[in-house]
Amino acid sequence: MAAERVIQFGEGGFLRGFVDYFLHKLNEKGLWEGKVVVVQPLEKGMCDMLMRQDCVYNLILRGVENGQTVNERTQIDVISRCINPYNDFDAYMQLALNPDFRYIVSNTTEAGITYLGTEKLTDRPALSYPAKLTQLLYARHQAHLPGFILLPCELIDNNADALKECVLKYADLWDLGEDFKNWVRNENDFCNTLVDRIVPGFPKEEAETLWKEIGRQDDLLDTAEIFHLWVIGGFHEDELPFRKAGFHVVWTDDVKPYKRRKVRILNGGHTSMVLGASLYGLETVGECLQDETVSAFLKKCIFDEIIPTLGNTQTDHDFGKAVLERFSNPFIRHRLLSIALNSVSKFQVRVLPTILEYKERFGSYPPALTFSLAALIAFYRTDRVNDGEEIMRFMKDAEVPAILKRTDYWGEDLSDLLPMVVKYYDMIEQDGMKQAYQFVLKESEASLV
Repeated sequence: MAAERVIQFGEGGFLRGFVDYFLHKLNEKGLWEGKVVVVQPLEKGMCDMLMRQDCVYNLILRGVENGQTVNERTQIDVISRCINPYNDFDAYMQLALNPDFRYIVSNTTEAGITYLGTEKLTDRPALSYPAKLTQLLYARHQAHLPGFILLPCELIDNNADALKECVLKYADLWDLGEDFKNWVRNENDFCNTLVDRIVPGFPKEEAETLWKEIGRQDDLLDTAEIFHLWVIGGFHEDELPFRKAGFHVVWTDDVKPYKRRKVRILNGGHTSMVLGASLYGLETVGECLQDETVSAFLKKCIFDEIIPTLGNTQTDHDFGKAVLERFSNPFIRHRLLSIALNSVSKFQVRVLPTILEYKERFGSYPPALTFSLAALIAFYRTDRVNDGEEIMRFMKDAEVPAILKRTDYWGEDLSDLLPMVVKYYDMIEQDGMKQAYQFVLKESEASLV
C-alpha cells in the first residue's frame, strides 16, 4: 500500500470531488504515489460513513466539454482512513509523528479559518481548525520533523496567509516559543489557492438509479461538473505534477486576480441568488436558470452590479457568460439548500465587498445585491437554515437594525444599508418573493437609465 502523504481536513463532497479526484488520478497515471488521511474537522461529520465503505466512493463528472457531452464515473480509493479527533485524539496527534506526510489540504468553509482565542493546547481537540492545526504542527516541531506544504481550499482572500496568521496567534496564546514560530514561517509553505468546480455532492434524487448502474449502494456517491480550475500560489509541480496529468492547475506567484473574479462572479452569483430563490419556492440552480424572474435577477447581479466593480473587461463578461452556462448544466442538480450552508459568512466574503465597492464607485448601493441581503435575513427566519447555532438563534429573532450592526458577522457596521434593506425585507414578508422580485428588477432597470 502506498504511503500516507496527505492530511486532509474536511470530508465533504467538495474535497472528495476535487482534490481527492486529482490525487487519485495522479496515482492512476503513475505520476505520484500516496494516500490521504482525512481528519473530521467538526464533532459531527462523515467519518463513520467513510470508514464503513473503506473510504472508497464513486465520483460522477458530467457536463459539456469542447462541445462534447461528458459523463464519467471514477471509483476513488485514494483515502486510506478517516480520523475523528473528537473520538480518538491520540490517533490524530500521531499524524504529526509520521515523516511521510508532506501535504495538508483543507476545506472548512469560509467560517473555518478563524481565531477564537479561547482554546488551550491541552484541549482534546481544540475547537477551531487553526487551533487543531497548531496542535499538530507543534507536535511535529517537537519531533524535529520537516514541515508541510499547506493548500487550504477555503474561499477567503489570502486563505493560506490567514491560516498562518491564526497559527501564529495560537503560538503566542499558548506561549509555544519563538523557535516554533520561526519553524512555522520557514519550514512550512502556506500556499494561497483558488478552487473552482461546482460540486453538488450526493445526488439524492438519482441515487437509486445510479446505485443500480454501479452495482452497489454507495452512500458517499459524489457528483460534480467536468469543469475545474485550481490556482495555487507556489511552484510545486515537481512534487505534484497536476499539469503533466492534464489538469487545469495554475502555479503562480499571485492568486488574487483569479480569485477576485471567481469569488465575486460565480460564488457571489450563487450566494446572491439562492436564498431568495428558495423563498420563492425553487429547489435547484437549474430551476433558477429556467425561471424567467430568478434568471433575470441573477443576470442583474452579475452583469449590472458585480462586473462593473471588477472593471467591466471583456474577460469579466466572458467569465460571467461561462458561469451562466455552468449553472445551466442539465446534468447537475445543485440544491439551493446545499449552497445555503453558512450563508452569513459566505455573504460577507462573496457579496458584501461588491456592495461596498459599488457604493464607493457609483455613489449608491446596488439594488439587486442589497435585495439579496434582505432575502438572507428573511431566509434566516425559516427552519431551512444550516449555520452556527449562535448565528441561527440571533438571526431568527433579532430586528433588522441589530442584524446590520453585527460587525462580527459582516466585518463592519452596515447600518447605512438599513433603509434599503428594511424596504426590501418588509416587501418580502408582506407581499411575497414574486412581487418583491418584480419590484427590485424594475428598480434596477430604473437605476441604469
